[in-house]
Amino acid sequence: MKIGLAYSLKPVATQATGPDDQFEEFDSPQTVGAIADVFRKLGHEVIELGDGRELIEKLLCNPPDLVFNFAEGIGTSRSRESRVPAVCEMLGIPCSGSDPTTLGMALDKDTTRRLVESVEVTIPNGIVISLQDEYDGDFAEFAPMIEETGLTLPLIAKPVWEGSSKGIRSKCVIKTAEELGPVVVSLWRDYRQPVLVEEFIVGDEVTVAVIGNDPPRMLGCMRILPQQSNEHFVYSLEVKREYEKHVKYESPAKLPDETMIALETAAIAAYESLGCRDLCRIDFRVRDGVPYFLEANPLPGLNPITSDLVLLSKGYGLEYADLIGMVLDEVLMRVQKSEPRA
Repeated sequence: MKIGLAYSLKPVATQATGPDDQFEEFDSPQTVGAIADVFRKLGHEVIELGDGRELIEKLLCNPPDLVFNFAEGIGTSRSRESRVPAVCEMLGIPCSGSDPTTLGMALDKDTTRRLVESVEVTIPNGIVISLQDEYDGDFAEFAPMIEETGLTLPLIAKPVWEGSSKGIRSKCVIKTAEELGPVVVSLWRDYRQPVLVEEFIVGDEVTVAVIGNDPPRMLGCMRILPQQSNEHFVYSLEVKREYEKHVKYESPAKLPDETMIALETAAIAAYESLGCRDLCRIDFRVRDGVPYFLEANPLPGLNPITSDLVLLSKGYGLEYADLIGMVLDEVLMRVQKSEPRA
């Protein structure tokens, strides 16, 4: 089989003037090469498609049998992750992972929250704050929002349609009403999109991997533990960039049986409500045994060394080649079932 790899590479150098994490989601040649090596060892031909115009030209000139997609898309559009599967759908080329609708919804944290809440998955109380270009910088209007909306301090603020913890720093934890305005305005100016403000859930940071179709199943569950006790620990970008210094990864997560059942139930309900396919990593905070949904990652990172999904899988005895091969098997089974019968 000829498999095309769709990916977005981090630029070697850039003159961009945006925030320092604007390319945080993008992959390195190491990740592309690692995935290609797995497929070649399984006997497949691999072609590198990249992203954008280059991908479209290669799909038209030399279409593969399957596109294995982990392209994040350039820019700040909330539909950027939908572009590759949308092109593949239009051209009739099978594509791994979730379809354009699911990828678009999952990137928008507020849309995702509303959908998973509709299937009785618990979410933190939250609001979305949108600002206008002519905003004058007066912070006085923000503090009353906390009481008016029923939010409870502490809070955490996040750009509403970013991934890979873009914009999520330790400074995003809001402990006083007076901090709300400066944090929200700073995020809005950096990312030019609405800001989600949620109740900060004090508890365990947990990520759950769900794999497969009809029915999906939990692949594993990992707890992210701070090296030093911190009630307001955030699995922030600073932490992820120096994860060996700041956190320990506990996989499988050592949590009570009833909590694990609750996490599995919530993760699969979220997966199905969003229409995810093949694979998704779903993040929660657990307080008093209750999982609070944070976000879904239907395009989870696949770096062979640092990605949470890879670290989680290793805790369950799955090496990198096993994980990638398992995902490919799920994709091929789904595609085979969906092909029209003669």
